[in-house]
Parts: sequence; C-alpha cells; structure tokens
Amino acid sequence: MEINFYAVLVAALSSLVTGMIWYNPKVFGNAWMREIKFTPDPNVKPNMIKMFGLTFVYSFFVAFFIQMMVIHQFGAIGMVGGDPTKALPSFTAFMADYGTAFRTFKHGALHGTMVGLFFITPIMGVGALYENRSFKYVLITGGYWVLTCAVMGAIVCGWV
Repeated sequence: MEINFYAVLVAALSSLVTGMIWYNPKVFGNAWMREIKFTPDPNVKPNMIKMFGLTFVYSFFVAFFIQMMVIHQFGAIGMVGGDPTKALPSFTAFMADYGTAFRTFKHGALHGTMVGLFFITPIMGVGALYENRSFKYVLITGGYWVLTCAVMGAIVCGWV
C-alpha cells in the first residue's frame, strides 16, 4: 500500500471546484460575505495566484491526511510498523484477502464526510467562537468542508 499522489493531487484540486460552486454568490457566497462582514473594495485587487496557490497547498495537506483516514489498509500497515516487508506471513495473507476491501468512491465519501463533520467543522466552530463569528458562518464554512472532504475521500479511496 503506497500513497497515491495522483489521487491526492486531484482531490486537492477538487477543493477549488467545490469552493467555486459553494462560495458562488448564487449559492452561499453572499451569505458568507455578510457573515464575515466583507464589503468588496473595487480599488483593492486580491492576489488570486497567492489565494488559489495556497488553497491548493493546504488542500493537498487535507487530502493527504484524508487518504490515511478513508483507506483502512493504512491502519493495517501501521499495525506492522509501517514496513510490510518486516511483517509476519499472516500480514501478507491478510492483505491478499482484504487489500482492496472497502476501496470505493462511496466508502471514501462516507468517511470523508465524517472527517469534515466530526473533525474539521468542530475545529472551525471553536475558532469561530473566539473570533465572535455567527453559527451561520460555522454552518456555511463547515458545510463547505464537509462537502469537500466527502469529495476528497471519494477520490482518494475510489482511485485504485
């Protein structure tokens, strides 16, 4: 079991696509801007290369982590210390039987959703408390991450 960097790259790119849809003014963009009290200034041009570039880098980190969470075989490899060549023969037999078990887009989406809902959204919620942000803000940004993690999980788990 090796890390699939192509799947992680595509999953990271998916965050840009889901963000483009989620934060579109016709979806949640206007509500999100109201919640963060953002008023666009036509005289200030944001650095889009920096924004999209760092979004991709940070999303790559998230997708890399999600791969470990949604593919259960990484847990089995962890049980033998990370080096399958040093494992007992029973490990090889186990991986022969279960090496591709639960490797579907659907299973990855389920576990990605759980990562977004039970890991990322609570972290964002705590931050929002201290930043004095509204619960609506948490729902919008948390919802984005639940959707994004579901898509990422589907990609990294289903890409066999």
